[in-house]
Amino acid sequence: MPAFFALVSEPLMLLADSAIVGHLGTPQLAALGVAGTILQTLVGICVFLAYGTTSAVARRIGAGDHKGALAQGIDGLWLALLLGVVLALLGLALAPQAIGAFDPSPQVAGYAVTYLRISCLGIPSMLLLLAATGVLRGLQDTKTPMVVAITANLANIGLNVLLVYGVHLNIAGSALGTALAQTGAGIALVIVVVRGARRDGAKLRPDRPGILASAQMGVPLIVRTLTLRAAIVLLTFVATALGTTSVAAHQVAFTLWSFLALALDAIAIAAQALTGRALGAGDVAGTRAITRRMMWWGLFSGVLGGLALWGLRGVYVPWFTSDPDVRRTLAAVLIVAALWQPVNGVVFVLDGVLIGAGDGRYLAMAGVVALMLYVPLALAVLWLGGGIVALWWAFGGYMLLRFLTLTTRERRDGWLVTGATR
Repeated sequence: MPAFFALVSEPLMLLADSAIVGHLGTPQLAALGVAGTILQTLVGICVFLAYGTTSAVARRIGAGDHKGALAQGIDGLWLALLLGVVLALLGLALAPQAIGAFDPSPQVAGYAVTYLRISCLGIPSMLLLLAATGVLRGLQDTKTPMVVAITANLANIGLNVLLVYGVHLNIAGSALGTALAQTGAGIALVIVVVRGARRDGAKLRPDRPGILASAQMGVPLIVRTLTLRAAIVLLTFVATALGTTSVAAHQVAFTLWSFLALALDAIAIAAQALTGRALGAGDVAGTRAITRRMMWWGLFSGVLGGLALWGLRGVYVPWFTSDPDVRRTLAAVLIVAALWQPVNGVVFVLDGVLIGAGDGRYLAMAGVVALMLYVPLALAVLWLGGGIVALWWAFGGYMLLRFLTLTTRERRDGWLVTGATR
């Protein structure tokens, strides 16, 4: 539950930014959409800083090596800082080119470059926040990241309102407010981790072998993340090509799908920490038991989410649009999305289990295979004149491919590597 509330705070922060910037004007809101997409992609690729660190720290905790666990976490923080500085400098230098790739109007482009450049100053803090969150999750502490995330969310709203409307900084105020809130959150969690490291006598200085090991461990998870993002980008690309009504219905359906994914991802995060700890302790039987229990949790949550998505669509669909064509299309798409939710539940959980086990190479390979088989499915919808409902069936097929590759791995023993390190 704490992991869920921490995860929900991020989209809520984005919604708050959109609401505040939206009242400045349409060009500013469009600029936020373009710049925000680039920023989320840069940070999203680095999510391995949280996932990989959770797995590594949890393993050492299970093995009884608390000092080593925190040392591993400190290495992750140094890697996050290094990557954050590099990405921030690249973002500052290449912001006009990155925004230009979306071909916005000159006015929108000007606002977007301003927002992106200011936001880039906060990238090191964002990545430190990811790494520190991973350390604390590995230590079985999800409450501290939740408290910090909620506090940062509230601070973000206050700072945005003050800087945008009080100081009249326009969209630059929104970027600065969000960067300051995220910087505060990152510093807060780093302080918690550093205090723990000092208490247990773990080193704080940069350790080159440890940093390189953390980076090497993250490569497969980057590949896995890129395959997921590529699948989602392709889904949106085809939906856009199908027409205005289709893409409008798709936008709402995918927003709802993403929200349900947060609940499933919260279970996956618990699976990462529990699996890593059990394998670190050499408890294979316990790992199997945890995995099966989490799979049932994922299946149950998926069924529950699917029933809510299906059964309540008559209530919430009118909230999103008054267009009768979009309503009809959206209602049909949501039926398909609801049917796939139980599959999604198991997929998300097993993703977390295998990340917790440090099985990144298999996840990367499975992600590439699933993506390669999904691409022709999605493009066939476009080539054969299918509609948005057919496209969502194809996307469900992608999730089924992931389900098959992950359950096949779970039934075997290759991922059950015990010990403090994999």
